[in-house]
Amino acid sequence: MAQAHAPDSDTYYVPHGSPWPIYGSVTLFTVMAGAIATLNQWLPVWSLVPGLVMLALLFFFWFGTVIRESEQGLYNGAVDRSFRMGMMWFIFSEVMFFAAFFGALFYARQLVVPWLGGDGTKFFTNIFLWHGYQGGWPTNGPAALGPRADGTYETVSPLGLPAINTAILLTSGFTITVAHHALVTNHRTRLKLFLAATFLLGFTFVGLQAYEYHEAYTELGLQLGTGIYGSTFFMLTGFHGVHVTVGAIMLTVIWLRVLKGHFTPHRHFAFEAVAWYWHFVDVVWLGLFIFVYWL
Repeated sequence: MAQAHAPDSDTYYVPHGSPWPIYGSVTLFTVMAGAIATLNQWLPVWSLVPGLVMLALLFFFWFGTVIRESEQGLYNGAVDRSFRMGMMWFIFSEVMFFAAFFGALFYARQLVVPWLGGDGTKFFTNIFLWHGYQGGWPTNGPAALGPRADGTYETVSPLGLPAINTAILLTSGFTITVAHHALVTNHRTRLKLFLAATFLLGFTFVGLQAYEYHEAYTELGLQLGTGIYGSTFFMLTGFHGVHVTVGAIMLTVIWLRVLKGHFTPHRHFAFEAVAWYWHFVDVVWLGLFIFVYWL
């Protein structure tokens, strides 16, 4: 068992042996296997349930261990700096993750679709390979892969739910900032109210996006298999929705910790880390709203 050290000690806290890293590896493999089986329609959607349950347990127990160690005063300044660096690198990896999907959208929209339409050096493509195809965005590809009989579909208007969700996330960015200021200035009541408002706005966003997806599938003919537009639309907005869900859950946990009296104006990195993550989610959504819904 590792020894506790004073917060200002130069000795770095070394945690005791933990089962959670190996359990986390098995969990991620289970989630990946369930996702592959679901997307390829090898198994029904319930194949995702075991991995998601394991993931929820991983978060609960591992984060619980870290919270207990923090509240016991085992972490000093060196540990705090390592946590901050870890969160920075994590957010950077998330930036690269979404950059890859935005890059795929750009490549398909600006290069592949025009090539298939005969632009540039690929001017024979629409004559020999896809006869008569006119490259334009949005498209479901020369093969017209939409679920309707004629292969058509409709796009989601940016002036409907996407605009409402944009206002919701921008508002949540304001409320988390107010909550952070309230924590630093030790206004606990304001902190509780604005932090609660933030995660409630986050869950509202997820609920409205689920309704938007239902409408897209049932009314607009826009599905994951609806050509390159459908796949990029649902991959980008879907992964963002997962991030909002995770962020809202983390905000809820932070709120429960605030109710228990955790955090001080000078020691509250867990709050800061979730706030950083939430602002990142807001920025990604602005990019999605502009490049996926509007343009």
